[in-house]
Amino acid sequence: MKFDLAYCLSLDDKLSIYDVRDLNFDETVAFDSAKEHFQCPNDACRSAFDASNELGTFNAKNVNYVRTPHFKNLPGTQHVAGCPYVSLKASASGVESADGETDDGREEHFPSELLLTRREYVRKPVAPAGAADVLRDDPVRVARVSSRESPGRETAPDKTSVFAHPVECFVSNFADKELLKRMPLKIGEHTAPYGSFFKKIEYLTDNKGLIYWGKIKEIKDYTQSFRIDFEQKVWFKQADEAKKKPYSVNVYLSKKLIDNYRKRKAFLEEIKHAIDSDKELFCFFYGVTPELKQVPSKKNPEQTFGVFSANIENLDHFIVREAPGLV
Repeated sequence: MKFDLAYCLSLDDKLSIYDVRDLNFDETVAFDSAKEHFQCPNDACRSAFDASNELGTFNAKNVNYVRTPHFKNLPGTQHVAGCPYVSLKASASGVESADGETDDGREEHFPSELLLTRREYVRKPVAPAGAADVLRDDPVRVARVSSRESPGRETAPDKTSVFAHPVECFVSNFADKELLKRMPLKIGEHTAPYGSFFKKIEYLTDNKGLIYWGKIKEIKDYTQSFRIDFEQKVWFKQADEAKKKPYSVNVYLSKKLIDNYRKRKAFLEEIKHAIDSDKELFCFFYGVTPELKQVPSKKNPEQTFGVFSANIENLDHFIVREAPGLV
């Protein structure tokens, strides 16, 4: 069975698998999910067993994943009768298939809100006996939002501060258009169904402030900065033009933005893997809307041409990834 949520012993808090991935790659904190202890998020179930009754992770440390990340039962994992996290698809012993998957891989836990400020985590000063591998030394602090959420997080995480979570919901459920129309998403003051909040890059002029996405045509590597060119074009009519014509779309990632990013190593691994990949890749971003700009021509600098472009301002709200379901 897939678990989107688990109790982390050292942080004394319930984390989503996306929280764990975010912490794993954050160079400003001491966190390694392979050394952490995760347990069932159901309080009654967790209290019935000792600290050795753990959950494992799937795709918690893989920078470039295709299949949905999650927590999972281990061969020895136990649950009390009636625990909502007992898998009907797993065997009586709680053993999953060899690859850790027992379902179709779709993300079922839709957050209703993407928080624009990251959560804060504080490691417990003393780990319980028997948890020898837990990282104890440094507090884990990640922003200024309290990690103490309502009990509602236990069964269906209602909010997330990790951009990858709503993106995975959209990508893995892309074929289920009715579901995406039903599920709401809020970012800042804007609320819309997932199906409407995620806007194809070629329709970016329809509405501002959405999550834009599109198939990547090329990633320009300028050694210390990058430009993402999209395959789709925007049809747009300027005031002095008689009819619409197609314009290219791109986003730019500056050296300063990348150098100051808390997950710089993971990001560079991700972007360079994308450049070398022969797979079809997609880019998702939030926080900026590409606008029409006049750019000097390389062949004739005195001439300009129009292109829809934007500088990415926050890499926490930017993803390049495979998305087979969108092809």
